[in-house]
Parts: sequence; structure tokens; C-alpha cells
Amino acid sequence: MSGEMLSIIVFAIIVGVSMITLPKESSKPILDLLESVQKITLKVVSWAMRLAPFAAFGIMTGITSKLGLSALSGLGAYMLTVVAGLLVMIFVYMLILKFFTKRPLSSTFAMMKDAQLLAFSTSSSAAVMPLSIKTAEKKMKVKPKVSQFIIPLGTTINMYGTALYQIIAVFFLAQLFNIDLGFTAILLISLTALAASIGAPSAPGTGIVILSTILIAAGIPPVAVVLLLGVDRILDMTRTMVNVTGDLTACLFFDNRIKAESLPEEKL
Repeated sequence: MSGEMLSIIVFAIIVGVSMITLPKESSKPILDLLESVQKITLKVVSWAMRLAPFAAFGIMTGITSKLGLSALSGLGAYMLTVVAGLLVMIFVYMLILKFFTKRPLSSTFAMMKDAQLLAFSTSSSAAVMPLSIKTAEKKMKVKPKVSQFIIPLGTTINMYGTALYQIIAVFFLAQLFNIDLGFTAILLISLTALAASIGAPSAPGTGIVILSTILIAAGIPPVAVVLLLGVDRILDMTRTMVNVTGDLTACLFFDNRIKAESLPEEKL
């Protein structure tokens, strides 16, 4: 199953590169079709997500009745592991701010507070994007040409929080189903999670959908994602906040680099 998934990924990369080399008028019909398919898929997913809490409640009730409270303790350990990993990423962003941008951490995170809270409540990087740009330009004094390029780009490809969550979720489900993952499988899972998170729709609940494709690469039944639906909303809110924090950190980093490079030119 892992080999099949790897073949699909390689084939998708080849098709994508070939479409880039084609004239725009030749590739536009295919892109329009794929965009329509994506919108239909997201609409179906939105319907499914409305019913997901009831399905998750029923499944968790059945599992708890059979396995006891150990099933809930396992989910609790999974949640703590994901949150701990996301906190490590926040710590990495703090190091970048401290040593590469030379900004005080307390005041900088205070400026990010509104964008972080909105990200936590909406679970959508796209919904926070206007506020992130406003925060970067008005509060952090980032140049508009930097913020208006980095933040929309980061909203699309800066999904490291999502990638981290997906990798931990795969390992958790693999242990739950007693599936041994070798080094090759772990490497494939990591690369697939990173690739799948780049360009993922920045809408609530899409991370759990993308997780299904990664489970196929690991040889885990995709239906296993239902076990995580009961706690996914809380983790979705947390990882979205981490993604937005990463976007603003990237803004400050590149703005600092541009200002540092422009100083010698002004002196000349």
C-alpha cells in the first residue's frame, strides 16, 4: 500500500510540473475542472463534519463500553503529545524572534495576541489573514510589500502545525492497530504529511480529511480517523494558532533581513 501511495505522489508531481510548462490556455480547462472538484469535495466534507460529532460520540461510546476508560486515557495522551509538539514549535518561533529579529518576546507576542485568538476561535488561517496583515503592518511596523507577500503565501504553505499533528496521529493510530512502522514507512509518512499540508485548504476540519490519505500510505484503515473526530476540533484550533504565529514570525524575520540589507546601501 505504501508503494502505491508513493507512485501516486510521484505521478502527481510529474503531472503538476508538466502543467506548469504548458501554455496557460492549455492548462486552464484542467485547472478549472480540478477547482470545481475541490469545491464539491469541500462541500461534501462540510456536510460530513456537521454529522461527525454525532458519529464520533457513538463510536467513542462503543469503544469505551468495550475497552473501558483506557480508551479515553489513550486519547488524552494523544492530545497531550500533539499539544506538547505544538508548544515546541512555538518555542522555535520564540528563538527565531529572539536571535534573528532581536525583538522582545513579551511585547511581540502581545502584538500577535488578537490574530492568535481569532485563529484559535475560527480554526481557519484564511479567515485570520486580513487581521494578520493588519497586525504586521500597524503594530509590528512590517513593510507592506513584505506582509502582503509573506502572509498570503504562509496561509497556503506554512502548515507545519498541521503536518506535526498528522504525523503524531498516524503514529498513535498505528500503535492502536498494532501496525509496525519501519524506517522507510516513517520517512514516507513524514514526507507525505509535509507535502499534503502544503497547499491544504485553510478551512476548519480539512486536516482530518487529509489525514485519511496519509493513513493509506501507512497501511492503516482510513476509517480510523473517526476515532480522532471527538478531539480534533480542539487540536485544530491549537494548530491553526501555531500556523498563524509562524506566518507573523516569518514576516518579522524577512522584514528584518530586508531592513538590514538596505542599511549599508543607505550609508553609501
